[in-house]
Amino acid sequence: MKEKITIATRKSELALWQANHVAGLLREQYPDKTVELLPMVTKGDIILDQPLAQIGGKGLFLKELEKALLNGAADIAVHSMKDVPVEKVPGLVVDVMLKRANPFDALLSRQGQTFSELPTGACIGTSSLRRQCQLKSARPDLVVRDLRGNVNTRIRKLQEGEYDAIILACAGLERLGLDHLITEPLGLPGWLPAATQGTIGIQCRAQDSEVIRLIEPLKDPAAVLRTHAERAVATALQGSCQVPLAVFAELEGEVMSISALVGMPDGSEILRCERSGPVDKVDQLAAGVADELLGQGAGRIIASLN
Repeated sequence: MKEKITIATRKSELALWQANHVAGLLREQYPDKTVELLPMVTKGDIILDQPLAQIGGKGLFLKELEKALLNGAADIAVHSMKDVPVEKVPGLVVDVMLKRANPFDALLSRQGQTFSELPTGACIGTSSLRRQCQLKSARPDLVVRDLRGNVNTRIRKLQEGEYDAIILACAGLERLGLDHLITEPLGLPGWLPAATQGTIGIQCRAQDSEVIRLIEPLKDPAAVLRTHAERAVATALQGSCQVPLAVFAELEGEVMSISALVGMPDGSEILRCERSGPVDKVDQLAAGVADELLGQGAGRIIASLN
């Protein structure tokens, strides 16, 4: 029987919050076991002067953690699911999702102006092509500049005047107790979040049956279903950091709704689709959303960007 559970995590404040949250849940579930963190620095944390899309995407935040799992240095790794590429890593699984937090984005502006109130030429910071695409489509008069760094670094850059406004995930701000800084939440119907945004996933070795059994009680079935649906659409559309892609699945009873978009980074073209159907047909529903977007021309956009 395993007496100690080691959690691989990035060293950023938000990543440590997430890992400590999972550690707390495991300690409650197994008070007789030792749960400890293994903080690590990833390549994505080191290279901060280039857009993610140019240096390999969000998977750069995971590789060192995944190596720790594969070589036995850690038992589980805790991730923001929106940072987890849709391609599976041989020998590893991410099947446990915690209950989803706020999935939407937030606008933080230096002068307290809402999105519509920002003056022409205002500078907005974001490192996401998905956000950039939606920003430029709604307000082509704004200037969008790349923004990297952890949550506190990005907020500091806003407060020091490098940007007039920035866009961050609501979930991260809420988890760090910084949601009072939100000027305006950005949500449906006009604004779509990244696939699985707000969801924490737990990764482990595929053949480690004991660890799989230990983390199973932390699984939230609704979050698992929504994650599956959103990642299925992203997979069908070859979703990556190079493509502005947003997917959001809602679950009400036995009915699931999926909204998705694919666009050009400059906002010159955005394709949208929304479909609903029975939750036990989630794979067909996700495939239908992807097929409709491809029929609208998403394949041409994706090919031009990849």
